[in-house]
Amino acid sequence: MIISASYRTDIPAFYGPWFLNRLKAGFVEVTNPYGGPVSRVDLRPEAVDGIILWTRNLAPLLPRLEAVRAVAPVVVQYTVLGYPAVLDRSVVAPERSVEVLQRLASDHGPRVGVWRYDPIVLTSLTPPAWHVETFGRLSEALRGAVDEVVVSFVQIYRKTRRNLDRAAAECFTPQCFTWNTPEDAEKQALLRTLAPIATANGQRLTLCAQADLLLPGVEEAACIDPHRLADVGGSPLSAPAKPHRKTCRCAQSRDIGAYDTCPHGCAYCYAVQSRDRAKALYQAHDSMAAQLGR
Repeated sequence: MIISASYRTDIPAFYGPWFLNRLKAGFVEVTNPYGGPVSRVDLRPEAVDGIILWTRNLAPLLPRLEAVRAVAPVVVQYTVLGYPAVLDRSVVAPERSVEVLQRLASDHGPRVGVWRYDPIVLTSLTPPAWHVETFGRLSEALRGAVDEVVVSFVQIYRKTRRNLDRAAAECFTPQCFTWNTPEDAEKQALLRTLAPIATANGQRLTLCAQADLLLPGVEEAACIDPHRLADVGGSPLSAPAKPHRKTCRCAQSRDIGAYDTCPHGCAYCYAVQSRDRAKALYQAHDSMAAQLGR
């Protein structure tokens, strides 16, 4: 089984000690966010084929990454965006994230890290021209550190809309903004501009779960990718396809995170309903608990 840790929260940034304790214990308990009983997930090396880490800040876990790799091959899906503070309230500076990704490549190889410029949010502060400039700067800085950049356009779930509307209402000049959902043609025009920038810096531009926007030079992403894990681990790894969404190319995995536990405070977040609740759960969590958020 491939373990996903976690697209529901940022385990490397905030819950690294808990995660290491669960690996040491050999199991974790996970609550089904849609109801149902708590399940027990086996984390022993013989049960885990690979581990996908999702993060905005790997730095707290990086010194202990070898302990994670001792269990199974690791791939890090690392989001670096550089958005204005009103959109990313508590995220480390992009320059720091670039440094960490460069160190990750130097210490563990360039196939371990995948840069995520995701989600792309179009606002009055971040119009297409802003994205072209920012993406280009980050892409050049990450030349040689990553060979793939995953992009997608923000999907406006109910939580996402509420969080964006709240951030827009609470802003202060000059950080006030409006946001919009562009037409597909505008999205594709931006992708058409970003793709050659990525290519020039040795990076494949892949698109996550939005196959209707694909065009030449832009491939479908497989964020849970057994082929990359096999490359990193140096041995074959097979896993059946089991997409999280209808147009997703991910392999089967088991996510061990919990919603409403990430205190980053991103304005476009789909995984947190209440920033205050997320902060409270983070501050109160027990690193020895069998389940995250307890």
